[in-house]
Amino acid sequence: MAGGISRKARTELLQVLRGRYRESTKEEKSRILDEFVSVAKCHRKHAIRLLGQESGETAAGAAANGRRIYDEAVREALVVVWEAADRICGKRLKAILPTLMESLERHGHFDLDPIVRERLLRVSAATIDRLLAPIRIEAGKRKRPRPRRKVSKQVPTRTYQDWNQPSPGYLEIDFVAHGGGSMAGNFIHSLVATDVCSGWTEAVPLLAREQSLVAEGIDVIARQLPVPVVGIDTDNDSAFINETLVNYCQRREFEFTRSRAYRKNDQAWIEQKNGAVIRRFVGYERYCGSVAGQALAHLYAGVRLYVNYFQPSFKLLDKTRNGSKVAKRYDKPATPCDRLLAHPAVNTKVKESLQERRAKLDPVELLHHIRDAQSLLADVASQQLAAGPRHESFEQFLSQLPSLWRRGEVRPTHTKREAKPRYWRTRKDPFEGVWSQVLLRLQQQPDATAKTLFERLRVDYPGRFGDGQLRTLQRRVKEWRAIMARKLVYACLEGTEREEVAAVGADS
Repeated sequence: MAGGISRKARTELLQVLRGRYRESTKEEKSRILDEFVSVAKCHRKHAIRLLGQESGETAAGAAANGRRIYDEAVREALVVVWEAADRICGKRLKAILPTLMESLERHGHFDLDPIVRERLLRVSAATIDRLLAPIRIEAGKRKRPRPRRKVSKQVPTRTYQDWNQPSPGYLEIDFVAHGGGSMAGNFIHSLVATDVCSGWTEAVPLLAREQSLVAEGIDVIARQLPVPVVGIDTDNDSAFINETLVNYCQRREFEFTRSRAYRKNDQAWIEQKNGAVIRRFVGYERYCGSVAGQALAHLYAGVRLYVNYFQPSFKLLDKTRNGSKVAKRYDKPATPCDRLLAHPAVNTKVKESLQERRAKLDPVELLHHIRDAQSLLADVASQQLAAGPRHESFEQFLSQLPSLWRRGEVRPTHTKREAKPRYWRTRKDPFEGVWSQVLLRLQQQPDATAKTLFERLRVDYPGRFGDGQLRTLQRRVKEWRAIMARKLVYACLEGTEREEVAAVGADS
């Protein structure tokens, strides 16, 4: 509340009133509170806390005097961990913070003071978001488009409600088109699969959206998954709903289902990963050809390890509709690896293999690998491979982590390229054949305006030039005047240089 007494006066008044307040009756305490609130101009609840505490120094006063709990050292360490986690939100970062810090320390990337380390582990998700809020504003945001789907009715349907907490091994599969905003011609598609139970995500690039290649892609994904595939669920794309894939699933004894047409929420798990994983790391440029396919495969080799072992994600448990409102309940953020380790249906040997693999992985080194692969992919998209790869050493990448947020967007696949200057005409030059006359008159009359020259042309050529063509003449006259002025200045400078050289020769 504004208009109260000074802090020093309030502290002295509290020292006098605290003893009386503790020894007073209820009615006397009420009168003391009324007097203190009217003098100090503070809230009554705040006055009760001030008069009831032992020490004269409050927590708010300590924070106001500069003794913050989470100081600049904690903030800088948090920025490094946030960058190493690829800029995830505060709730997800809080969930992975102990694992990520332990991994960074084990690989020698972190050597924190014990006090700073203790405070960093104690920080809440809300405080993480508050400390990183100004940094996120400068770093920028990303957009996620929605892919299109086709209609087909050849296999049994499965809705979002039909999953009912399945065991690991049931996959949702979808395509991500890398057409750069255009579906014309041939371009690469990413075949993406996510495990509904754990969120484990795999992706392989396909040079063509063809039935047999889809079956081969699913074979690759099945070999990379830590658990055996039990069933697959696709949309109504003709590359999925066909005899080739139906026979493939029958031979492999996979349960094969599809979503309903025009009901994108039936495949909510894979649709979320298309944006949060594929578009996040690959971007929206157009990729085609075997070179781009190899670059994408190189990128996915690092992305699958980084996302599945070090990227926590939310998992929707249930949602309840109450009229027009929908209440959603989420599980705590966890990585796909953690969810598989905690699931009772996963084999013990699989869990041991996951733990051993995670202990050997360095998240910062994986992120460096991803950035290098993204640079190669950006060069492929811009056709700049002849200039050589933009390679950055791991030590350089590591040293830049504390200050990367200042550069804004750091993903090469999402960096905007400079537009090429336009050098061509879209329509015929209306002054073609008369420019020499205009230039001659401009040399004879340097002070003549473009409007005067235009009126003279309309007199010489009746009916040829309209009012809207004056601006074209003005732009060209402006360019000519700049060239003439530049030549005049350079001529004066050259004359001065010749005089100085002559003077030096005479002195020598």
